Amino acid sequence: MYSIESFKKKVNMLHIELSDKQYNQYVTYYEMVVEKNKVMNLTGITEFDEFIDKHYIDSLSIVNAVDIYQVQSAIDVGTGAGFPGIPLKIAFPHLKITLLDSLNKRINFLNEVVETLGLENVETCHGRAEDFGHRKEYREQYDLCTSRAVANLSTLSEYCVPFVKIGGQFVSYKSGNVDNELRESEKAIRILGGEIGKVCSFVLPETDFARTLVPIKKIKSTGKKYPRKAGTPSKEPLQ
Repeated sequence: MYSIESFKKKVNMLHIELSDKQYNQYVTYYEMVVEKNKVMNLTGITEFDEFIDKHYIDSLSIVNAVDIYQVQSAIDVGTGAGFPGIPLKIAFPHLKITLLDSLNKRINFLNEVVETLGLENVETCHGRAEDFGHRKEYREQYDLCTSRAVANLSTLSEYCVPFVKIGGQFVSYKSGNVDNELRESEKAIRILGGEIGKVCSFVLPETDFARTLVPIKKIKSTGKKYPRKAGTPSKEPLQ
């Protein structure tokens, strides 16, 4: 059995209260990821304590930038093995969450996780953000969009901002210093109907892992032509 005392301590440092059932769900999820990782590339991090820090605590650290209790609906774009969407759903069961990923094998795995953990109000979607961002049942439907995907902020914003309702926000998980990226993406974010909120930089509890959360508030509707067709946002980021 894993020692979860350190995990509990770090969760408490984020001012989140979890039940034993929720901690057990996190352990089961960890075991499922590590097992599936043997046949499918989900994560390079399989050691329990490091996994806790870099996947769970990192995912939950969004509480430093967002009042999660004011959020009803969220979409996690490029969710991969389910981060940050599933850790957020476990901790905050009130959230109605959509997990979007372009690889069907990952979505099949996430369906197993959702069923095994008994999570409700989770929708999994196989597809690209550039396509789903134009579908009326997803476009401008969410209070919150999250992404830990590795891409520049202009590209990520084009993928993510179209999903967000006016008054909602997209939060990008970044590591280290983002000053240049913020400057370079300011115009793109404005074109997409967003504005950069209060950037939140910190070190994950009891680690040396620097994290920056960039909240982008949706202040007006995104123009119909965005996101552009598949592949374009990454090849030709908005300037």
